[in-house]
Amino acid sequence: MTTIRQRRVGKGTEAAEDQPSEETNVKPDGKIPSGHTGGKLWNILSITVGGIVAISLGLLTSVYVATLHENDLWFSNIKEVEREISFRTECGLYYSYYKQMIQAASIQQGLHGLVYDNKTESVRTINILERMNVYQEVFLSILYRILPIQQYLEPVYFYIYTLFGLQAVYVIALYVTSWLLSGTWLSGVLAACWYITNRVDTTRVEFTIPLRENWALPFFAVQIAAITYLLRAHLQPAQERLTLLVVFIATFLFSLTWQFNQFMMLIQALALFILDCLDMLPTAKVTWLYIIQISGLLLVCVLQFFNSMILGSLLISFNTSVLIARTIQKNLKKGGLLNRLGKLILHALLVLCMTLLINKCIKKILNLESDEHIFKFLKAKFGFGATRDFDANLYLCEEAFGLLPLNTFSRLSATLLFYIYLFVLLLLAVAAVIVAFRNLRHFNITLFISLLSGSNQVQLMEKMEECTITLKPDAAYSLVHTVLFGCLALSTMRMKYLWTSHMCVFASFGLCSTEVWKLLLKCVHLYTSQRAQVIKYSVPIITLVYISYKFWPGIMDELSELREFYDPDTVELMNWIKSNTPSTAVFAGSMQLLAGVKLCTGRTLTNHPHYEDKNLRERTKQIYQIYARRSAEAVHGILSSFGTDYVILEDSICYERRHRRGCRLRDLLDVANGHIMDGVGENEPDLKPSLYPRFCEEIKKNLPSYTTHFTRVFQNKTFHVYKLAKHK
Repeated sequence: MTTIRQRRVGKGTEAAEDQPSEETNVKPDGKIPSGHTGGKLWNILSITVGGIVAISLGLLTSVYVATLHENDLWFSNIKEVEREISFRTECGLYYSYYKQMIQAASIQQGLHGLVYDNKTESVRTINILERMNVYQEVFLSILYRILPIQQYLEPVYFYIYTLFGLQAVYVIALYVTSWLLSGTWLSGVLAACWYITNRVDTTRVEFTIPLRENWALPFFAVQIAAITYLLRAHLQPAQERLTLLVVFIATFLFSLTWQFNQFMMLIQALALFILDCLDMLPTAKVTWLYIIQISGLLLVCVLQFFNSMILGSLLISFNTSVLIARTIQKNLKKGGLLNRLGKLILHALLVLCMTLLINKCIKKILNLESDEHIFKFLKAKFGFGATRDFDANLYLCEEAFGLLPLNTFSRLSATLLFYIYLFVLLLLAVAAVIVAFRNLRHFNITLFISLLSGSNQVQLMEKMEECTITLKPDAAYSLVHTVLFGCLALSTMRMKYLWTSHMCVFASFGLCSTEVWKLLLKCVHLYTSQRAQVIKYSVPIITLVYISYKFWPGIMDELSELREFYDPDTVELMNWIKSNTPSTAVFAGSMQLLAGVKLCTGRTLTNHPHYEDKNLRERTKQIYQIYARRSAEAVHGILSSFGTDYVILEDSICYERRHRRGCRLRDLLDVANGHIMDGVGENEPDLKPSLYPRFCEEIKKNLPSYTTHFTRVFQNKTFHVYKLAKHK
């Protein structure tokens, strides 16, 4: 079991394309003050300073997480095998393909080994590039081979420094998004500071480096920044085309680097759909975004050798349905309130039905079952009937897939982030409801004003300017985005990183936005332009001072704390495997451990943690019978069918106490096999006692019925390795 020990030291309008220009009289935020030449110089100076601050904060974040990683593990001092073991579970599996490409005789041979891989799953040849999102490892390994850096930088450092460098891109993208929304780079500074001080809840890159989300989320943040800029009014055609290109590239890279991209972009597409229906975004731009999502995903599909899971994604079905439904219902945004509400309800139902129909047809044609475990999990999670499905329960019992813990909000509140986020969310949600209702009423105020006399027109226009609540398209998108991803995070803890990072952006934007303070001050009849400007800058600065005063000492203490990697049992196991087993040997065991076996020893596996394949899921359930109540003959037969030479048993699984009863791996297997569970507690009435004892316990007694099939060849405090007898 891996442990860490102390180191021994030796704004504002509706979403119409013709909305009025933004204010042009602000100071350190990149907007042009009055005075033409002076205004341009001030604008250039402000953008330059803001850009330098953005890059500086991004680089500081990168250095910060890299230092934490070094301090936690003493990475520079530990052995290569210990470095590799530190890439736990699926992280180790992904990194193994980078290592494989580096060690290949040539790039062509390395690629051939990935396309025709027979070591990841025994007795099967699979295409790693089709099955998994590892193009980033391929690209990085090729880059390492062709650059003249081998003498100065080890492959592992080139890999981890790239990931830490992407954190700089991530923070800069969050900074720019907040700057674009608020109009001042002070907002970006606040967003970046919140991201850093809430690191526990905004990223986990320092201890899960190769995880797919650590590659993907920086590109997702860049995409959101580009969408925020795209939704501005009065963009020149060249600016719009360039922004669309950036959105496409970021969407493509996000899709290429994470297998769950389709579900994240489905939520994004749903946000666009809601805002388009409420006439809060320009329809033409929304259409482009739908097309970009589809085209980016299809390009990834081609690169992944026409991966059927991508073709059967709900995102492609949903976006296609929206585009078709829009052509059918051409007058969706015309008519009175009730008329429009009826049309929108019909439109939503049409899109829903078409999405389900298209998706079902695609899956039927392709015989697609790769993602069925996700829908089984969601069905069980949200209470649509109990399930004994092993795969669904495996997810349900993991803390990462449970509800977001309440202590998360305590940590976020300590930096004032959560309080300010709720304040901005409430204010903009009320504004959004008012704007949406006004859009649905479709009242032609311009025609009404034109019927009045000249003096009355001026008075009415001034009165309306004072009273009308508005919401810019980019702010509207950010609002719905944070609400939807907040719902996702609340339901599934692992997805909180998509929400908390945007929470930093949303809260900082609200605190530094003229429109937000203008709206609030008007509500209490205290609005003046000067007062709004003073509050816009003073409140964020006070917040930054508070955060610095309270958290700077803690960050310094954290950076000074030195620990080291310590997992002697796993190191001993890996060294034994490398020294005492043939290079062609096949190993069975838990998914998490086997990923490390492949990385550290290069041996062939029976199963692994990349779970998006039905055959692999069925295989894993069979392999896991080593922790169930099965006979020695039955377990030997199962393992032999997968070509197993050695099986590794872990005491931490066999005698597991981490999960409650009913969620231990042995309990999930017992229930799936129809057997009653261990320990005191209730069992479902149709479960029966097993005829056999638990295999992982009984095999250690060296009874003849077990030694006939298995011979123990290695043992330490954590692991037991048995060699399978080869029967004719």
